[in-house]
Amino acid sequence: MEVEMTDLLEKALSEVAKLPPAEQDAVAAILLEELASEQRWAESFAKSQDVLEKLAEEALAEHRAGITKPF
Repeated sequence: MEVEMTDLLEKALSEVAKLPPAEQDAVAAILLEELASEQRWAESFAKSQDVLEKLAEEALAEHRAGITKPF
């Protein structure tokens, strides 16, 4: 599945293209690291669903048992 680049991204990359090569590489490195970070976060979140579900069940059980306090 091929997705077209948005106008905003195209504009941003056009501006980056006007920079000297070292600055282009710096921007590219920042973007690539941010994308990698987002991917790691998404993978971590996906793996944590079982743990989050268990914590939610425990919290609801404590609430039903009357051992929680309102904020």
